[in-house]
Amino acid sequence: MTQMMKAIEISSYGGPEVLRPVQRPQPAAAAGELLIRVSASGVNRPDVLQRKGLYPMPPGVSDLPGLEIAGVVEAGSAQDLAQAGVAIGDRVCALVAGGGYAQYCVAPVGQVLPIPKGLTDLEAASLPETFFTVWQNVFEIARLQPGESLLVQGGSSGIGVTAIQLAKAFGCTVIVTVGADDKGRECLKLGADHFINYKSQDFAAEALKLTGGAGVNVVLDMVGGAYIGREVQCLANDGRLALIATQGGNDSAFDCGVVLRKRLAITGSTLRPRPLAYKAMLARGLREKVWPLIESGAIRPVIHSVFDAHAPDGAEQAHRLMESSTHVGKIMLSW
Repeated sequence: MTQMMKAIEISSYGGPEVLRPVQRPQPAAAAGELLIRVSASGVNRPDVLQRKGLYPMPPGVSDLPGLEIAGVVEAGSAQDLAQAGVAIGDRVCALVAGGGYAQYCVAPVGQVLPIPKGLTDLEAASLPETFFTVWQNVFEIARLQPGESLLVQGGSSGIGVTAIQLAKAFGCTVIVTVGADDKGRECLKLGADHFINYKSQDFAAEALKLTGGAGVNVVLDMVGGAYIGREVQCLANDGRLALIATQGGNDSAFDCGVVLRKRLAITGSTLRPRPLAYKAMLARGLREKVWPLIESGAIRPVIHSVFDAHAPDGAEQAHRLMESSTHVGKIMLSW
């Protein structure tokens, strides 16, 4: 007899109201996967894009939204359990390509991580999507080094609060942009050195001023559009721009001569369609270099709001909050 579970599906593309609680068959772990009984799921910008029909799933991925989860290992082969270094009943968190808005979810073994000591399931579920993303783009691709400076566009977002803490933990200067001074003050509490209110200040001019005219070494950008031209202007020689989203649009214009003279590198990346082996590599880096920082308290999860996944409008309200951009940190669903 097929086991059923509660889940939240996208009934049609549209606003937050299209998110609908449903009953779905419980998934089964295939080779290379573990089945996790979910206690908490993270809500992220890609979920909003998927709900709008702007973020298609890779082939074979669940149509349910949700890219990060935490819970208990329910099933998996002995070989897959050994590869993940866990046992049935262990508490874990995981990055998934979809299906996280549900009571049960399958995750590739290479993307399953033990919950850092001292964290609740809810706190652990807030980690995978943003930590994998920041680790990939800021440290693996842009190669941020101790002593360098990082400009984070959207410092109060889930990505932003993660980037602040990771960069500070590795000895970097962090400048963030925010849309309100109160958000900026919250970023300072998390370790940011400076904030720039992009609504009242020119972030490029301010970044140059804060670096004594030298410019920043790395920019983490989720805006794109017109921002790229200004980021090119405020990057230092040999600077790196890591683009992870285009909330400000896809069309950009920038001075190619500046790119040449400063020897700039502009990179773009999406994590969801990456091969499993690549994501497993990121997971190993996080487990080795970042999980100890979380367990020591040097880095902590930042959760803004938690919504009841069982409530008829729980996910809807979570998405409305996400789109309001009034939050600082992560938005979560509790199962």
